[in-house]
Amino acid sequence: MTRLSPSAVLGVLLTGALLCAALLGAVWTPYDPLGLNFTLKLAGPGAAHWLGTDEFGRDVLSRLLTGAATSFWISFLTVCLAVSAGTVIGIVTGYFRGWVDRVVMMFNDALLAFPGILLALGLLAIFGANKYGIVLALGLAYTPTVVRIVRGAVMSLREREFIEASRVMGNSNAYTMLRHILPNCIAPLTVLATSMFGWVLLAESALSFLGLGVPPPAPTWGNMLASGRPFISQAVWLAIFPGLCISLTLLGINLLGDALRDKLDPRMRH
Repeated sequence: MTRLSPSAVLGVLLTGALLCAALLGAVWTPYDPLGLNFTLKLAGPGAAHWLGTDEFGRDVLSRLLTGAATSFWISFLTVCLAVSAGTVIGIVTGYFRGWVDRVVMMFNDALLAFPGILLALGLLAIFGANKYGIVLALGLAYTPTVVRIVRGAVMSLREREFIEASRVMGNSNAYTMLRHILPNCIAPLTVLATSMFGWVLLAESALSFLGLGVPPPAPTWGNMLASGRPFISQAVWLAIFPGLCISLTLLGINLLGDALRDKLDPRMRH
């Protein structure tokens, strides 16, 4: 059995910590994350409130746990949407080629010309700043990246002997794509989905920081960071802890993505 590198172990631990925090925050928190207590506002970390309280006396740890659940599910649903839509479009265009491929890829390249966060901002103006609007906006913003990668993989696969053998045996195009082409796209899709999870989490935090994410008082790491900015001189923990959560989570996801890439594609190991 291949031993995991130290960076891979760290990536698994940090990503696992995010998953555990998200699951815990979805079912239990030490305090009500929305409960106000003005007698304890801006209280420092202590025995009662391990990570302190914010400007409304709300427990920071409870809000971080709830924010982890929100950020995790938004990122997970967004990646599922982008990977599902991008895989279908990429396989169909890469397999059939022709004028449909040219038209779709022309539109796809036009979308890729926009930065993902900028395209998401434009889509949020249409869908509205809410949880499902963010999922739709970010999912559509990152779908072109999936289309490009899947199409490239399919174009190299469609010329292989086993694809030609499937055609000669009389199998339908749909059967060939599902039985022979899709399984061979799993490895690059797994690496891409892992990296994209980190991109989406950062984009969601950025949108929340700008006030275009999940509306307050529902906590997310991004809007906690934004709300703590005016009090950074007197309550530095309001900025440190959400920022640390975002940084460590992104580090863990990137390390995990590198480990998966090395595992699934040994040629990239060096």
